[in-house]
Amino acid sequence: MTFTPEIAERRFGYGMSPKVAAPQSAAALLGELAGPDRAQAAYPLPPFRHVQDAIVLRRRFNSYARKRPDTAEGKAALEKSQEILRGIRRDNNKWFTQIMLRRITANQGFRERLVAFWADHFTAVGKNALLRPAVPLYVEEAVRPHVAGRFGDMLIACVTHPMMLHYLDQNTSAGPNSRIARRRPERRLGLNENLAREVLELHTLGVNAPYTQADVQELAKLLTGLSATRDYGFKFRPSLAEPGAETVLGRQYEAKGGLQTIRAVLQDIAVHPATARHIARKLVVHFIADTPPPSIVAAVEAAYRDSGGMLLPCYEALLAHPEAWQGPATNMRPPEEFVSAALRALAPPEEYLSGLKENELRQLFLRPLQLMGQPWMTPGGPDGFAEEDKAWVTPQGIAARLEWAMNTPVRLMADLPDPRIFVHHALGDDVPGAVSFAANAAESRDVAIGLILASPAFQRR
Repeated sequence: MTFTPEIAERRFGYGMSPKVAAPQSAAALLGELAGPDRAQAAYPLPPFRHVQDAIVLRRRFNSYARKRPDTAEGKAALEKSQEILRGIRRDNNKWFTQIMLRRITANQGFRERLVAFWADHFTAVGKNALLRPAVPLYVEEAVRPHVAGRFGDMLIACVTHPMMLHYLDQNTSAGPNSRIARRRPERRLGLNENLAREVLELHTLGVNAPYTQADVQELAKLLTGLSATRDYGFKFRPSLAEPGAETVLGRQYEAKGGLQTIRAVLQDIAVHPATARHIARKLVVHFIADTPPPSIVAAVEAAYRDSGGMLLPCYEALLAHPEAWQGPATNMRPPEEFVSAALRALAPPEEYLSGLKENELRQLFLRPLQLMGQPWMTPGGPDGFAEEDKAWVTPQGIAARLEWAMNTPVRLMADLPDPRIFVHHALGDDVPGAVSFAANAAESRDVAIGLILASPAFQRR
């Protein structure tokens, strides 16, 4: 098979929309990536600095409150501290809506899918009250600018971002012979291998790649010095850095180069042949099938290797391969993608989504996503959310999807679309007979819409 607009939207985007024309060629998908980021411009998010400022201000109020716990001023300061936390949580709800609106209205959803894919690949989760809601800002800053660029640049941006350093406990990692370890032995600062291990195992080479525990330890020593300020701004601390040369994957690096050496080792790992294989397979699994066709993986791997880790040629190789356009649709849409695709097909008024209150967002989206098994931007570990269908095809997960499909659209839209028309907005022209019958014979519009969204034809891409 060759390119079709319907498969392009379903498999490589967030599905079809009655308001947005489907792309007419693979070149159009790639062209959208190479052009300006219109969705980001239309629905902006603040910089990570927004949360950093809140952290600084909240710390000041908490400090004041601790010193004057029984005074009116101290109690007022504590209330202001709590209001800052509540404000960031309200902001996070706005960020959720902005991201959903990007997916619903994007001229082509390929960029949005890629942002979600790479955000999961470089999973980082906040581990305190103010950083937990800040994940979208990390993605906006470290991932989104690089989805059509060089993988090594995205790797460096994510690995050195304060959110990743916080998540993988890199902030206090100190070389055994670092200045601070020698000067203050009573602090018992030690080498933390978390970041180095995830860089090799998850972000680049892959689990079964040709690296050893010694490579992990040597990389961990090279990464010492990566740290953050008290308000979670990035800072390189030479006093934490391990002196001397380290050898990673057979290549020696001089640690005294500091941040420049760290960038160099990450760029070298990014173009390693094992990284090309790992990234190629993961892309094809995500977009095509849990058991990826070897020929597509080989084509994407060759594009990655030949271009020195440029991502646009990888996507071009993926989209150019005939097997990428073959049916049937096998991959199960994860919950977040399912909800996004349903919203794109329904196309509810933007102002309604933007106007939802915190409790409504929680009831309509955040709680259902949790019940489906994919809490919003909160994977259970650094390996991100599962790609395998079996992770999503569970009794609770399917029941939660069915409940959402049957009950949420009618709460989102005062006038639901005609199911006989909507079924083509959601599925295109190739509508299975059973789904067509449901669209025509259901007892009410909301039931018909729910059955269409709950159908295997919509659940898979």
